[in-house]
Amino acid sequence: MNFLEERILKDGQVREGDILKVDSFLNHQVDITLLEQIGEEFYEHFRDKRITRVLTVESSGIAIACPVARRFGVPAVFAKKARSMNLDGDLYTSIVHSYTYNVDNVVTLSRQYLHADDSVLIVDDFMANGKAVQGLLDICGQAGAQVAGIGIAIEKGFQNGGRLLREAGMDLYSLAIVDSMSADGTIVFRAH
Repeated sequence: MNFLEERILKDGQVREGDILKVDSFLNHQVDITLLEQIGEEFYEHFRDKRITRVLTVESSGIAIACPVARRFGVPAVFAKKARSMNLDGDLYTSIVHSYTYNVDNVVTLSRQYLHADDSVLIVDDFMANGKAVQGLLDICGQAGAQVAGIGIAIEKGFQNGGRLLREAGMDLYSLAIVDSMSADGTIVFRAH
């Protein structure tokens, strides 16, 4: 059992609707030491790739992307869910469905921050059906950027996102893969 799985068992909560609540340490209140460990794990796995950008989607992915990008010595870039007044010029856009919120978001990224010569590591805090990652893959495709890999902190292995990405040949590295959760709080992780 790794450090993230241990933390999920200690502080995570199973909620109705296949929701795993980890907001006390990962995506509302964040444990910086844990984030640094996540950054180090992703660096160790992908360090032989020529990473030039770490890409995520706002907002929870930003906390994961920053220590990963710091470890690689590259910028962290994130697709925005809301188009602000200061986001101008040419944009990449994609539609991303949020499992947690059950809404579609149009995410945008300024073309000045992602280019055809980039080698991208996509990271996020959670993956269920893989819609956020698919949106980021779409944006990378629009830019002509190479996707070197995908790092996910927690993958819901009982949903199809990870399986589909692996079948497509993506280098997907998830730190904790939850194979099942039950109403009594039992969480079963996939063996490594």
